[in-house]
Amino acid sequence: MLSLEIPIADTTALGAAIAAYTRGDYDDAFTRFSRLAGEGDPNAKTWLAAMYANGEGAEASLARAFALYLDGAEAGIVLAQTNVGAMLAMGHGTPRDVAAGVRWLERAAERGDAFAQYNLATLLSKGEGSSPDHAAAAHWYRAAAETGHYPAQARLGFMYANGLGVEKDRVEAFTWLSLAAQHGVGAALTALEAVVSQMSADEKQAGSQAVGRWRNQTAETSRHARLNPLPG
Repeated sequence: MLSLEIPIADTTALGAAIAAYTRGDYDDAFTRFSRLAGEGDPNAKTWLAAMYANGEGAEASLARAFALYLDGAEAGIVLAQTNVGAMLAMGHGTPRDVAAGVRWLERAAERGDAFAQYNLATLLSKGEGSSPDHAAAAHWYRAAAETGHYPAQARLGFMYANGLGVEKDRVEAFTWLSLAAQHGVGAALTALEAVVSQMSADEKQAGSQAVGRWRNQTAETSRHARLNPLPG
């Protein structure tokens, strides 16, 4: 899952460009972002990359998007780092290089980006570029799940249900699958039904309490439009 959220405006010129984008005036936004990007603004480059990726205000070009995201990533913009990592891992807009993609995703994941954490966990669980590392995958799925990232919650619940990278735990499985299922993750609901059929009354009570705690702790993850190059 490739995140296309861009940092909040911090200058008047950038703010005007973002305002144009927000109201749907993509031609004006593209012109403004292009001017700022030409002056070296990494935030503008990251916004411009998103426009190229989505074909907004310009013909879609993943190659141009990648080049601009890379500039933003090298300047330290965490969301650009996530996008660079995912695009490298899938070979979108650039030759495929899973190892390099993992390195960028690790940088963004360590800085707390839930989409980088999820992408990294997906690569680790599938063994892209190396042998599968379920323990590391579970670690990053949990990091993302605890922020309220629903696909990560579903994956984490599945890992607890099957003892992949973690000790098998029906209460944990129930907790994370329930949180994902309530937001429409169909696979989570199917897996949850199987887990519930095996749970004792005490386990169900503990799971329900945990779901309530996490539901209060995890905020809604409302984001900008996203490109999803990684397999689901």
